[in-house]
Amino acid sequence: MYDLPELEAANDALWSALAERLQARGVADVPDRLTRQGPLAVIWTDPRLLLGQTCGYPLVTSLNGRVRVVATPRYSAPGCEGALYRSAVIVRTLDPALRLADLRGRRLAVNELGSNSGMNLLRAEIAPLAAELAFRDAAFFSAVAITGAHVSSVEAVAAGEADVAAIDCVVWAHLQRLRPAATRDLRVLAWTKAAPGLPLIAAATTDAALLAALRQALAEVARDTRLAAVRAALLLEGFETLDQEAYAPLLALEQAAIAQGYPTLR
Repeated sequence: MYDLPELEAANDALWSALAERLQARGVADVPDRLTRQGPLAVIWTDPRLLLGQTCGYPLVTSLNGRVRVVATPRYSAPGCEGALYRSAVIVRTLDPALRLADLRGRRLAVNELGSNSGMNLLRAEIAPLAAELAFRDAAFFSAVAITGAHVSSVEAVAAGEADVAAIDCVVWAHLQRLRPAATRDLRVLAWTKAAPGLPLIAAATTDAALLAALRQALAEVARDTRLAAVRAALLLEGFETLDQEAYAPLLALEQAAIAQGYPTLR
């Protein structure tokens, strides 16, 4: 999920190290290269999926019961705490907004409606504001545009095509470091609540032996000193074992927004 062109070499190196360890453990049909082509929903539900990364919101909705959670990465980006992460609600630097309530009537950019960081976490923050009696049944934002990617949402806000977006804090940190010009005229207005980070998943048919092999290989690459530069490039600190139930709070955020009469960002 964090595979900007500038990070592809690091992701490839991480995968090579994982593949080597899985092959040494006798795991069959370990691919030499990462799969980067094809719709994510198709890749995530492929019965041959050995290891992939998804978003927490699809995990508890469209992928529920269709994949196995392997591990959750820990990142060193601001907004992360262990295996938890947040979204940065960004606006232009000169925007006069001081708090989320000041965004009423602004134009919102959303990467995907199925995104936890771009949609679900922001919806949870806006729902109580939109539910105020004086604004019940009224749209909070004047427009909502689907951009297709966090990077595109950042670009839309910077270009003045949108006024606000919720950006995964790991993506935000990568862009600040790798593409400072893209974030130079933007600022973080607020941070959302913390949520479990983007999980690594495997096919639903993955057995206990393969699951253990995957977790052992991940633990090894997390402490291999030869991969220190690779992990640093990816802002990767290690992995934690969170199960499916650890992601239940994401559905709770959705249900709370629905209860407040704000089922969709609008």
